[in-house]
Parts: sequence; structure tokens; C-alpha cells
Amino acid sequence: MKTENKWSKITGWFISKPKLTGFLIFFIMLAVISSLALQRYEIVKKNRRQEMSNILHVVQQNLNHSLKNCYTTTLSLALTINDQGKPENFESVGKALVDSNPSIDAVQLVPNGVIKYIYPDNPAIINFDILHTESIKDEALETIRKGKIHFAGPLKLKQGGMGVVGRLPIYKRGKFWGFSAVMIRMETLLKSSGINSIKDSRYYFQFSKENPKTGVIDFFLPNKEDFSDKDYQVLSIPDGNWKIYLINKSKYGIIFEILPALVLALLFCIMFALFIMNLLKKPAELQLLVHNQKNKILDDEIKFKTIFDQAAIGIAHVDSVTGNLIEVNDQYCRMLGYTFEEMRSMSFRDITYKDDLDDNLRQLERLKNGDIRELNMEKRYVHKNGNLIWVNITYSPLWKKGEKPSSHISIIEDITAKKEAKDAIKKSEIRFKSLFEDSPIALWEEDFSYLKKYLIELNLIGKSRTEVATFLDTHPEIVKKCISLVKVINVNNECLALHYPKTKDDLMQPLENIINNDAMDSFKAQLLAITQGETRLTVDSKIKKSDGEYRDISLRWSIMPGYEETLERVIISTEDITARKISEEIVIQSQKKMESLINTIDGIVWECDYETYVFTYINKKAEEITGYTEEEWFSNGNFWGNTIHPDDRDWAINYCAIESEKSQQYDFEYRMIAKDGSIIWIRDIVNVIRENGKPVSLKGIMIDITKSKEAEKDLSNSFDLVTEQNKRLLNFSYIVSHNLRSHTSNIQSISALIETAETEEERFELVKMLQNVSNTLNETMLNLNEVVNIQTNINLIIENLNLKDNIDKILNILSEQIAFKKAVLDNNVAPEIFVKYNPAYLESILLNFISNAIRYSHPLRQPTIALKSYSENEKNRSGNFG
Repeated sequence: MKTENKWSKITGWFISKPKLTGFLIFFIMLAVISSLALQRYEIVKKNRRQEMSNILHVVQQNLNHSLKNCYTTTLSLALTINDQGKPENFESVGKALVDSNPSIDAVQLVPNGVIKYIYPDNPAIINFDILHTESIKDEALETIRKGKIHFAGPLKLKQGGMGVVGRLPIYKRGKFWGFSAVMIRMETLLKSSGINSIKDSRYYFQFSKENPKTGVIDFFLPNKEDFSDKDYQVLSIPDGNWKIYLINKSKYGIIFEILPALVLALLFCIMFALFIMNLLKKPAELQLLVHNQKNKILDDEIKFKTIFDQAAIGIAHVDSVTGNLIEVNDQYCRMLGYTFEEMRSMSFRDITYKDDLDDNLRQLERLKNGDIRELNMEKRYVHKNGNLIWVNITYSPLWKKGEKPSSHISIIEDITAKKEAKDAIKKSEIRFKSLFEDSPIALWEEDFSYLKKYLIELNLIGKSRTEVATFLDTHPEIVKKCISLVKVINVNNECLALHYPKTKDDLMQPLENIINNDAMDSFKAQLLAITQGETRLTVDSKIKKSDGEYRDISLRWSIMPGYEETLERVIISTEDITARKISEEIVIQSQKKMESLINTIDGIVWECDYETYVFTYINKKAEEITGYTEEEWFSNGNFWGNTIHPDDRDWAINYCAIESEKSQQYDFEYRMIAKDGSIIWIRDIVNVIRENGKPVSLKGIMIDITKSKEAEKDLSNSFDLVTEQNKRLLNFSYIVSHNLRSHTSNIQSISALIETAETEEERFELVKMLQNVSNTLNETMLNLNEVVNIQTNINLIIENLNLKDNIDKILNILSEQIAFKKAVLDNNVAPEIFVKYNPAYLESILLNFISNAIRYSHPLRQPTIALKSYSENEKNRSGNFG
């Protein structure tokens, strides 16, 4: 009773003060609405961020799928490279890869960083060196450093426009071979990512990357305004170091969105306060009932409104008879692109894809007939822009069982991204299967997961290669156990051609039934690779076919990306290289025969680079002839020039350079200094090897002609000696005929006078003269004998001779001629003058000198001959005057 009285007083107080009560109710409702508005703001904000996250998630899935396709493409392209580093069937494989993958515009093979192969063909970038181009080399080197695929760009393409290039580094036998690359235009990348297809008036995208040289963030999509003060979310793509931003266009979009509701709520508060003020004039019971009912309705409305409007999935209240949409939430409107008012005037038939409508109506009929109480199905909606949207929809009837159908609630979830992802995975699997089955190389898909677990149990993972190899060699039963743990998942058609089984099922049986002892070493190599954490292996092996024939194969073992830890998927290719092995053996035997033949040649067979003169080949005779080892010959381009004799070096090098430019073949001779310091005469026969008209290398043979040169020198010396001897013999004959003639003439004259001498004294005097002539003749004969003795010696005997005494001796010899000509001879040569000369030659000279003066004197005058000496330029001279 007291409580009722108290309540009556309170209600009476409020009823008695309607204005104050109205203001209190207004402020209370305003506070509640403000709280609800704040909650609404947070829910809308959360939904927006969730929506942005979902959009970015779709873009990320699309991009990841495109980049995985790029990786599969580059990996498939890399498999075309043979062991010699040459691509096989590049055009056909490249065409198949580009045609089957709409997210790729071109494929490339880039050996040593230089673009050599591209499909579709683009001559503008052939031979483009990416490792030496400043603008792109850093990202290319970063790709090599990472050892995995990396997407460079966006960058300006040679063929125009912007694009990205995904490069996968390729290694052959542990050495960097080059890149397998794909090129994606910017338009293709945006299309495959789904950015272009996602159109919303609330958001826009931006695409950025940090410039590796300047460190500045570059933006690539058109709208480049500063969005740091706006609400945005960012997605990072690690394979390309890119960032994708989804940005809210308006800073105050959410506030403007809830502002009408706030204004309406404020008006509602005012109107409600006024309404209460009016109601307070009615009886207290009615006012209290209204007050309680109002609060209840308000609570229910807020709860339903919150659930209905703020749900992250689409919700619709649908008339089950007509199909009209009675009420829809914001998410449903956003999902289909229509406004709330547009949706209210539509039926679910208007937005359902026509191919799905009949089935949808059949299922709803079952729901209305009571066959089912709840319906869940997948179907397609048509977006306002015409795009199809896949949804998962749940129908819940709002009528009780047995009642006439009235309306139902539809809960709609957008599953377009999931559907597209499934379709993409399915297409990727189809492409992989096609590449696998149609590959020209025999491919095995095997499961090594159980084998790896067994190796972990044996504690072999991470052990050194030597320890593992020793263990496997000493435990053959372990190797057989490992073979039994490998499961063959699939083989392609080419395996049938290589292994000749009856059917593919024959190759799908356990591996221990297929592998034999001939392939045991290659299987051990695979075990070693697993224990060392390697993902690729190439090894040569042998197989034995069903007919007993052995074939050489090249086995390539590679773990599929994503299965590096479990080894559930391993691709093994086996290429028949029997013909190549036979050819290699023939070449090796031919090279051995050629090498043996070259080493039997008595000369230095050589080959060198034209530009550097660095020797690239010499035979074994080089060290035998010169003493220099192969290492010394191959040391540098100065070796040849440094070993040429200093007197021949300049002209020989110049001659070689000039002749190599203009001649196809030439030879020349020069001297070389051997390692022991001896001099070797070389005849060098040179052949010039040209490419495109320009010399690129020199080949030839150096012949040791030292012995022939020495023989030639001896022959020349002999010829010089014979020539000199002939000259001396001629000179000797002249001396004999001239010198002896004077003596014989004197003897003859004196003999005639002795016969006519009248007195003994006269005769004695003549005999004495004859004796003097005889002594002089004897001396002349001695001198002539000396001349004869020196004919075989080029070096003459030189003596210090008194010139005056030798002149007197000649005057004595010529006394008869002097008497006959009545010549007057005056020997005025100073007695202290000496000459260094051969006595016989000096006698011959003086004899000729004086006898000719007498003989050729004027016949009508008495000859007077004066012999004098004088000094000229500090040298003594002599002469005759007459």
C-alpha cells in the first residue's frame, strides 16, 4: 500500500508538471539515442572495415592465385631447358602456357641475365641485358639472392605501357643459368586481381611499391591524393614487395550515414516529449500503461533493428505468396547494389538469375507445402551492374505448421569469392593435368612422405652427406625398406614409351616392383638430397627395360612447391639420353685419337684468342721443345711476346697483327728464348679463324728449325771461306807473276853480262850482284810461302814494318829496270816511319807502286821518281812524284 502511494505520488508529481516531465523524457531519450547512435557508429564502422577486409581478401586470393599460376608457368618453362642449358620446344611450350593462362601476357627465358627467348615474339627486347641495366638490375640481383620467384615492377615495358615481370632463378648443376620469367601487363594484373570488377561508390584502390633505389613510395593507380587521414586497409604482396590499399572515399562517410537517423531520432524525441506532455493530461493509469508499453516496444524495436540492420550478412523479410521484399537490411542492399527504396519495390524473382529461378521456386513450393521446415541452397543473384553473385541462402518460415504460408526470413551469405576460388583451383588442376599428361618428358608423381618420416626415425635428416652415404652403403636392407615406402601417385603417357610396360597400371604398382639394382645409385642420391634438405636433384642413371635392353636416362627429382616439409608430392622426370651418351662416347674417342695424333707431330700445335693472345690449347710437344709448362703457356696474353728474342720481338708482334687482319694464312720465322735460356729458331705457320668476316682466334703450328738454321749458317760460313780463298788465290797468282818476273829478269840480265865480262874483276862484281839478286829472290819466296800458308786462314799476320827499309829492298829488286830506264829514284821517306801490315802484301804493294811508275814513265824523258812521306790529320802519308 505504501509502495502504491509512493508510486502514486511520483506519477502525480510528473502528471502535475507536464512540461518538466516532457523535458526530462526528452533528455533521457536523447541520451539513450546518443548511446544507440554511438553503438550504431561502431557497428557500421566495424562492418565497413569487415567489408573492406573481405574485398581485400578477395583481391588477395585472386592475386595469390595469379602469382601461383605464374610460378607454375615459370617452373614449367624451366623444365624445357636441357642439360646443355638450351631450351627445347620453347615456342610450342611458351604458346601453350600463355594460351592456357589468361593472367599472363608473355613468357621469357633469360640465360645469364640476357633475354634470348620470348613468346609472343618481341624483337624490341631480344638481347636486353637486365643484369647490367641500372633501372632494373637491383631487383634482378635480389631475385638471385632470394633463390625464389620475385615479381619486379611495376615498370615501364619496352613494348609500351606498365607491367610486372616475375622471374624465377634457374640453376643448372649448382650454377646460376638465368631466369624463367613471365610478363604481366598492369591492365591484366588489375583485371585478374578483381580490382577493376569491384565497383563501389564508397571506396577506391591504390597500388604502391617502394622504389629500391630512392626509397620513395611510388603509387601507380590514377587517384594519388593523400589518404593518410582517411580510413583505409592495406594488403602486402611479399613476392613483389607491393602494397594494395582499399581507401574509404569520405572521412565522414559513416557519420553522414547515421546522421539522418540521428535527426529523425531527435525529432522523434521532441515529438515524443510533446506527446507525453499531452498524455499526462489523461488519467494516470492510461499514462502508466502507455509508458510501459512504449518502453517494451522500444526495446524490442532496438533489438530487432540492431540485429536486422547491423548484421554482416544479408537479411530479408519476404512475402511467401507474392515473393515481394517486405524489409531488407543494409548488407543485402550493398550486396546487390540497389538502394533500400529500390529493393522494397522488387520481388526476389527480379534479382534471381533466370537459370536458377525454376529450381528456387520448386524448393520454395516444398517449404510452403510443409514438406520441409527449413531450406538452404546455393544460387545466383544478378547485381545491379549485371554481374552474377553466388550466394548461400537460408529460408526460415514465419508461419506455424499447418497454417497458411504468409512470409519468411531469408538469410543470404555472399560466396562469390569462394566459388571463384574453387573454379580457379579446378582450372589450375586441369591445366596441370594437361601439362603433366602431354609432357614430352616421362614424368612420375610420387609420395615421399612416409619415406621422410622413416628417415626422421633413423635420425638421418641433417646428418652430413658423408655419414648418410656411408650408412646407406653399409645397410642395403634400409635402402630397400625406403624404396617400399615410396608411393607412385601418377605417371604420364611418355613413361609408357620409355619403360614399355603393358599398361599404365604396371607403373602404378609399388616402387620396389619397378626399380632394379641398376637404378639403386640414383635412388640413394634421392635419399641423400632429402637428408640434406635439397628440393631439386639431377643425376644420370640406367634402366633395364622389359626386353632386357639397358637405357641411359637423366633423372630429375623435384619437390612440388608447398610440399617441401611433407614431401607428399614429388615430380620425377626420366629422359632417355642413350643416344646422347653414345654420341658423347664417340666424340670422346675421336678427341682422344685427335689428341694422340696431334702429340705425335714434331711441332707445337697451338690455339689462342685473337684479342688477348691468351693460349687456349697447346700440345705436349710445347714443353718438350721450349721447356715451359702448360700453366706457363696459359698464364696470360704476354707469354708469347715475353719469350720472343728481344731483337725479333717488336717486328714479330707487329707482323702477326698486320697479317692476321688481312690474311687467312701466313708464316714467319723468329727466335724464341727457351726456359733454359737457349735460343730456338721457330717457323710459325698461322691460320686465322674468322666469324662474320672478323678474326676471333688464331691456330697454328710452331716448327723448331734451329738445326736447319745452324746448318745454313755453317754453309754460309763455308761459302764465305771459299770465296775469300778464291780471292786470295787470284791475288797470290798475281803476286807470283809480278814479283818473280822482276827477279828472273835480273838473273837473266846478270847471267848475260857475266858471259860477256872481259875481266875477272868485272865478272866477280857481276857474280856478287847475282848473289844479291838470289838472296832477294829467296826472301821473296819465303814471303810468298807465307802468303800460301795464310790462304787457309782469314786472319792475316800483321807485323810492325819499317817503310824506308822495305822501299830500299824493292829498289834493289828493280835495279835492272831502273838502269834500263836510266831512272833517278830518291827515297826521301823518313827512317822512323813504321807501318803495321803483312810483309808479303806490303812488298807486293810497293813493288807494284814503283814498277808501274817506271814502266809508265814518259818515253822521251828521263824518269825521276821521288819517294816522300808527310803528316796529315796526325797520320803519316807517303807518295811518289816524278
